[in-house]
Amino acid sequence: MRESGPSRTAIGVAIHRAAHQTLDHPPIFVDPLAERILGSRARAALESGRSEKTIFAKMLRAFLSIRSRVAEDTLAEAMNAGVRQFVVLGAGLDTFGLRNADPALQVYEVDHPNTQAWKRRRIEEEGLPVPATLHFVTVDFTRQEVEAELLKAGLDPKQPTFFSWLGVVQYLEPPAIRATLATAAKLSGPSGGIAFDFLTPPGRWQLLVRLILWARGRRVARLGEPFKPPVPPEEMRRWLVEAGFDQVELIDPAALSARYLKGRNDAPRLGPLNWMAVARKASG
Repeated sequence: MRESGPSRTAIGVAIHRAAHQTLDHPPIFVDPLAERILGSRARAALESGRSEKTIFAKMLRAFLSIRSRVAEDTLAEAMNAGVRQFVVLGAGLDTFGLRNADPALQVYEVDHPNTQAWKRRRIEEEGLPVPATLHFVTVDFTRQEVEAELLKAGLDPKQPTFFSWLGVVQYLEPPAIRATLATAAKLSGPSGGIAFDFLTPPGRWQLLVRLILWARGRRVARLGEPFKPPVPPEEMRRWLVEAGFDQVELIDPAALSARYLKGRNDAPRLGPLNWMAVARKASG
């Protein structure tokens, strides 16, 4: 995270998410506010077509749309089980809180003050209505505890909560990941849970994949947000169980492709290192 201004990676993700709405047919993930939430410079980048030029950009766009779809699909399942609180950790330019049409669901967006202030200016400039159910929770993760700030913002610790945590884990050291998982497990309650994505280590024989990961790592490091070491799936599973989750599902790229990309004429592909995790607390 830069000392001033919004997260550059958050803007990049938002550009890909907006491009997905018009370039991929049908869209895997529908977000009618994806373009409007962008600032003028990001919209100019979108209109220039830079987000569609390479196969790697297309692969990234596919995964970004799938991870949002997984999070919102799993949220819908949690709501059917009684969840009425949703926490978006590292919200960036996510628009779910603005799109939420259920007056019973309270949405808490958690992010760094710089990114959140920039986003709120975009919302005001675009004249987007902010539902009474949307709560902005600014957290400087180096100085403040997420749980304490959520409780100050009105989160009810006695009610079940679902968390999404997209595009964040790869920038964190293991202690920070495990601390966040423990907080989510503590606040999830019956029927709650969490959905997030993470990078797994490439195999020794995957030389091209290693090169691509290295190149991506260099790019985000230049933006001031360097990758941390990838996490092996079984280690992530162990962390989730130790955090207190009862049901853990780790979804590899092949399973994600089978679920969301099967039968598409545009034949999008996923990278081999992008996994999703969905963890839940038992009901009752």
